[in-house]
Amino acid sequence: MDEVRQYLNEAEEAMEMAAMSLEEKLSRIRAGRANVHILDGIRVDSYGAMMPLANVANLSTPDARSIVIKPWDRNMLKVIEKAIIDSPVGIMPENNGEQIRLGIPVLTEERRKELTKQCAKEAEQAKVSVRNSRRDAIDQLKKSVKNGVPEDVEKDAEGECQKIHDKYIKKIDAMLDEKNKEIMTV
Repeated sequence: MDEVRQYLNEAEEAMEMAAMSLEEKLSRIRAGRANVHILDGIRVDSYGAMMPLANVANLSTPDARSIVIKPWDRNMLKVIEKAIIDSPVGIMPENNGEQIRLGIPVLTEERRKELTKQCAKEAEQAKVSVRNSRRDAIDQLKKSVKNGVPEDVEKDAEGECQKIHDKYIKKIDAMLDEKNKEIMTV
């Protein structure tokens, strides 16, 4: 019985990881409002080591349409500016000698639709991961019957695994709907 519980816990943990990964990926997608998370993937060369941008500067959003990057060391301004230009963020930085400002442009209707497709693609990858976790758990449960677990316990565990799967699929759909609403709001 402990073996069955372990398989279900492992499956639920894997499904939770898929949902958390999706949440992180969706937070990096620019939705027309300033969000410092769009800069999470940017790394800068800080004295010979590649560091996340948040480790070498203060990131803030003074209003809904801009992000301000204030480096702790002024010598980093050019390095940060170049890293942003080279990144897939797609926003041209404005450097005033003390800080870098990113003006978040208003999204066009076409760009909004592209972003919703990108979000749907990320959500589908998360759903596939959840389905794979369910499949793996059910395979392990079926193998456990050969090791002496009663069939009725295995069938009950399969049903519970399906409920866990459904919960995470619903959670992923809710995250996708929320992000799409955020993107499509002008």
